[in-house]
Amino acid sequence: METTKVTLEEESSQMSHSMKVSAQKKKRTFISSEEESFHNTFPIISAEVMSVKELLDIESSSRHRTWEIMRDMAQVEYRRTKRTLFGNECEKMERDVSRTRRILRSRVDKIALRNRGEEKVAAHKSYLEALSRKAPDFIIPLRSHTVWEGMRVVFTCTVQGYPPPRITWYKDGVPLRCPHHEWNYTPKLKHGICTLEIRRCSPADAGKYKVVAKSALGQATTFATLLVNSYQGATSASERSQTSIPEAQFACAFSPNWVTEGETLTLQCIFTCPLLPFQQDVTWYRDGVQLEPSKTVAMKTDSDLATLTLEPMHKEHEGLYTVQLRTRSGTQEHSAFVYVKDAAATVPGGPASPLAVQVSDINKDYVFLTWQPPSADGSSPVEGYYVEKKELSEEQWTRCNAQIQKVCHFPVFGLKPGAYYQFRVCAVNKAGVGRPSKPTEPILTMDPQEADRKMVVSVDRGRTITVTKDELEGDVTAPFPPTDVHVCEGTDTYLVLSWSPPEPRGREPLTYHVERSLAGTNNWERASLDMVVSSPRFPVFDLVKGRKYCFRVRAVNKYGVSDPSAPSAPVSLRKPQVPPSPPHSLMPLRDTDTSVQLKWQEPEDKEDILGYYLYYSETGKQNWKTINNKPYTKTSFTVHGLKTGKEYVFRAKSVSRAGNSIYSEESPPITVKAAIRVPSAPSAIVLLLCTDSEMVVGWRAPAHSGGAPVRGYYLDKKEEGAEMWREVNEKAVPERKLKVSNLTSGNFYQFRVFAANMVGVGKPSEPSEPFLCEKWTMPEPGCPYDVQIKEIRDTSLVAVWAAPLYEGQGPIIGYILEVCQGDQSDEWTAINDQPISSTHYKVSGLETGQTYCLRVTAVNEAGAGCPSLPSEPFTVTTPPGSKDIEIGVDDDGFICLTYAAEEINEETPGLWNKEYCEPIDESRAQTHSEKNRAVLTFTDASEEDLGLYTVEVTDNPSMSSSYDFTADDLERLKELSWQVRNPLIGLKTGWQVEVSEEGRVRLWLQTESLSDAAELRLILNDQEIHSTPHRTITLDKAKGLVEIVFDPLSPEDQGSYTAQLRDGKAKNQFTLVFVDDLFHQTLALADANRHNHKRKFGPHFEEYLSWSVTDECVLVIKCKVTNTTKETTLKWFKEGKELKEAVYDPASGLSSFTVPQVTQEEMGTYKAVVSDKRGEDQSFLKLSDEEYDKLLQQLSKQCALSAGPLSIECTEEGFRLFCSLKYYINYLKTSWLFKDKPIDQTRTRPGYSTQKVWIDVFNPTEKDQGKYTLEMFDGKETHKRHLNLSGQAFADALKEYQRLKQAALDAKRRAHVIKGLPDVVAIMEGKTLCLTCFVDGDPYPDIFWLRNDKRIASQGQFDITKEHKCTTITINNVTMQDSGKYSIFVENKYGSETVDVTVSVYKHGDKPPAHAVLMG
Repeated sequence: METTKVTLEEESSQMSHSMKVSAQKKKRTFISSEEESFHNTFPIISAEVMSVKELLDIESSSRHRTWEIMRDMAQVEYRRTKRTLFGNECEKMERDVSRTRRILRSRVDKIALRNRGEEKVAAHKSYLEALSRKAPDFIIPLRSHTVWEGMRVVFTCTVQGYPPPRITWYKDGVPLRCPHHEWNYTPKLKHGICTLEIRRCSPADAGKYKVVAKSALGQATTFATLLVNSYQGATSASERSQTSIPEAQFACAFSPNWVTEGETLTLQCIFTCPLLPFQQDVTWYRDGVQLEPSKTVAMKTDSDLATLTLEPMHKEHEGLYTVQLRTRSGTQEHSAFVYVKDAAATVPGGPASPLAVQVSDINKDYVFLTWQPPSADGSSPVEGYYVEKKELSEEQWTRCNAQIQKVCHFPVFGLKPGAYYQFRVCAVNKAGVGRPSKPTEPILTMDPQEADRKMVVSVDRGRTITVTKDELEGDVTAPFPPTDVHVCEGTDTYLVLSWSPPEPRGREPLTYHVERSLAGTNNWERASLDMVVSSPRFPVFDLVKGRKYCFRVRAVNKYGVSDPSAPSAPVSLRKPQVPPSPPHSLMPLRDTDTSVQLKWQEPEDKEDILGYYLYYSETGKQNWKTINNKPYTKTSFTVHGLKTGKEYVFRAKSVSRAGNSIYSEESPPITVKAAIRVPSAPSAIVLLLCTDSEMVVGWRAPAHSGGAPVRGYYLDKKEEGAEMWREVNEKAVPERKLKVSNLTSGNFYQFRVFAANMVGVGKPSEPSEPFLCEKWTMPEPGCPYDVQIKEIRDTSLVAVWAAPLYEGQGPIIGYILEVCQGDQSDEWTAINDQPISSTHYKVSGLETGQTYCLRVTAVNEAGAGCPSLPSEPFTVTTPPGSKDIEIGVDDDGFICLTYAAEEINEETPGLWNKEYCEPIDESRAQTHSEKNRAVLTFTDASEEDLGLYTVEVTDNPSMSSSYDFTADDLERLKELSWQVRNPLIGLKTGWQVEVSEEGRVRLWLQTESLSDAAELRLILNDQEIHSTPHRTITLDKAKGLVEIVFDPLSPEDQGSYTAQLRDGKAKNQFTLVFVDDLFHQTLALADANRHNHKRKFGPHFEEYLSWSVTDECVLVIKCKVTNTTKETTLKWFKEGKELKEAVYDPASGLSSFTVPQVTQEEMGTYKAVVSDKRGEDQSFLKLSDEEYDKLLQQLSKQCALSAGPLSIECTEEGFRLFCSLKYYINYLKTSWLFKDKPIDQTRTRPGYSTQKVWIDVFNPTEKDQGKYTLEMFDGKETHKRHLNLSGQAFADALKEYQRLKQAALDAKRRAHVIKGLPDVVAIMEGKTLCLTCFVDGDPYPDIFWLRNDKRIASQGQFDITKEHKCTTITINNVTMQDSGKYSIFVENKYGSETVDVTVSVYKHGDKPPAHAVLMG
């Protein structure tokens, strides 16, 4: 029994343990409602409870309660075991399904990853190919060859480009087909090296060979020539044809340009000759980037001209433009800067337009914009920017930000997916919104990951299959959460959130919900509110500064909302971006006559700097102008377009996305002039004299001295054929000639010359031709040398030369000058028929704008010698800014010659000479140069100094002039010199006499301005006078003003006044005779003004009585008083009678009397009196005689001006032409004209009223058609009004007249009551009432009497009688019932009339109505 018990307990324990293990392994718990009450309950029955009998005979024995429990437990356990097994089977099946799905997903992911990898490899390969895409170009062109007949030659060139170009060979323009010439021509192409081998050359192979490389990106060409010489010495035809063709060079290229944004820019290059075939590919660059043709860029190349056109220009197009030309030796370039100026501001003082607007991070509904701030702020600093957008299909621009954006970047959100947009930016300052920037290129809003979700698989026969992730992820329903939430952009006003879309994303379109919470809390709220977020970007603007936030994102599709993403790291608004520091250490350096090179140092923190804006101003003017409108990235810039000789200062700004910096400190001032450089090379080396062992060599001065005078020359020599040059002189010689000794007779020598100035030694000249060292014995003279052209004007010039050193057999008797047109012509024409003796000559009669060369030949008795070398070619045109020498006297009284030119300053002085070649004698005259002028001052000019003086600008001999100092000049200037050395004080205004309102008398005169050392002596009647209490004497030296003020003027002040002035060496005296009439009139006026001034201490008239006529033809008499108080009274009188109607306004002091209509009664004398306890003042106005006539004339004029237009009114008698006026007076004379002639008075009658003038035209006919004129004469002027009464107007008027005439006639014939009845009658009851009425009409009318509108018959109580034009009704024995309305009605065919009367019957003893007529 014990064993059985243990066994049962073990089984029960094992069962319990098995169930526990099974429950732990299950994913779900399958428990019925019955099991819930017995879960984890395992009863244990001890042996003591059951007997042996019960154990042996369980079935037959009675059931124990415990046994029943165990049975129930067993049944429950059976059912639980069954369900557990079923649950485990389900769990196993679920695990198998999940494992199968994981395997399938893993396989799909592996396939997707492999496909993505393949796509990335393909994309990277395409990217690399795109990066390497390049148009064909020959980096090593073909080289021409010259070979002997039968030799081998190989043409070689190197080509680059991707995709690899196709190579084609040409010979003399015909494609070279090698299969036809396999035995002789072999072309090859390997690793970009193209070769063409010609095994055995013959004369037929000579010609022009060309290689053309073509690809989809363009083509390139290179040329070479093959010359084949035969052994007989003959040259191939190709050599004769090709070697003589010159290649093109730059002849005239573009210079720096200034263009306003919105305009068109055209740059041109002219070449020296037509472009050769290999030169046709002219290339243009901007800031080193090659330009390609587009809708805004046009390139054109003609035979000898290349043109670049950009339309329209924007500030983004500013920069350094370069044109590149191929040559046989390589390339040739020319560059110039193009400045783009701001267009006019849209509002006065508004800022310029921003530039370089760029769109990045393009998504389905979001883009990010960046731009650069403008250089010009306008009248106030730029406060921020507005961003505007426009769909490509629309015309209206829409603003993206309500508040201005202070930094130069902004996120644009809420765009339509799949739409094309353009963006632009406007700057804002206090003046308003500036011009918009250049719009961006249209961009398409789209999902940037869309391309990564597609894969194209190539199958056989060129077919492809496109597989998308949407198809592979079709079983994804509810979306997964996004990942990697972070801030990608941010400022102090917004943050831009970025995240990665869920992976896998699924087929259905995704949107997002963005949530935020303060860092450290879990209070999440929707940040995107009701906005639809379609892209993994979202800008947040409404954040509080100083607080940190966390963000998370949920993905949303039609199946539901995903779990939130992991929160982002705590973030907050960033610190405000600070503009950068300005550059420093600006240093301008001299460059050319119109440009300056500006250098500066970058600020220490240069990380975010985009470039620099530069500004300039003339020194002291503070008129700053912008140099560049596009940020310049380097620290050195050449500023063009400056004025020669002007002094400028410069400053700069740093540019960043946070805005522009403040201005840098101003640079040191600099005067614009060419930098001093070494001189250019001398030229025209000529042999002037030769002996057995010596030569004298001469040369021409360099074309440019480098900005400083040439201090000397160095000469080198060498024997012909030698390679080494040897110095002739170690010390520079100032003359342009030098004797070379120790030469070997019979040898040939060559020479070269160097010029030197303060900077250094310049480049050597070209070697001279070989000169033979042999003694000269020819009888003719040698050649003149150093021919110079000076004082070039529109039709003349001056030629200067040096006499030849070799005179021949006799002295030189003169010179012949010859000239030729053009610089290539050999046709020389003599200028002078007879030799001239001097070494300078003025050539006249030349053609303006023509180019010439000139040479000189010396003549002696033996004849003419060799001509000089031709001068440099020159164009006969007056140089800009050329002026003549002026002669005068300086401030110290010395006679001087002055020449003004902008190029002259202390560093570039003017060079003076006498007779063109004689230096100035320093004992006789001194020279000096200052800003813009050169001066020659004579120490003590005399006849010894007379003669021709010349001056020229250093480094610019074309700026020259001359002056012939003659004896007449000397005599005139000596007198002027004495006046300067003994000056007189100049008088501006002589003695003047003035009387002030207070009665003071002022005597004054004015001279030129005096120095502080000036002195004054005043003489009255030969006695010096000084200031006294009633006489004040003053001298204002700065103004040169002498004053004597008398207060008061008395008879003792009469006399002659003399002012004696001395100011250094200058002196003068001025006299005033103040006597007789002048004195007495002044004295009387002073007394009157003094009296009038005292009057003004009380109330007085500021404006006296005066009259005026208003536009309303009202007479207004007015005055104005001043200095009044509350006690001040103002009264008006006329002829002694006070006018109470006058109006007085104490506040303004104005008083007026108004006459609405002027009559004779207004004539008389008017008086106004203003008074108080301080005194009184009176004003009179006499309106009579001439003054009254003037009033009537003015009133008539206003009445005439108030007249309206002529109008017509029709009457039964005819026409009435009338004109309305404010009112009419008899003084205004009127007359009527018909067809510009006085109107006929027989059928007309003029008339007038107070406000109208008219004329009646009786019985008008067709003859009365025409122009009617009313003339109104006001005594001075005639005023006219016209009416053209003709055509339809006359017909309408005539018709109306006829209608009214007929109506009047009908009115006379119409039946009517002549004498009517009273309105109300009263009669006592019982009496008889008799009512009588007179009527008329033609024909005689019918008469009816009515009572209460009912007809009365003549019978009974009523008796009606009718006589001629009279009718009577009698009511006998009236009663109260007879009261009522009675009427008489008369009628004929022309009309009718009714007259009513009310009958009131009253009883005896009653009172009749008060308003009634008592009858009976």
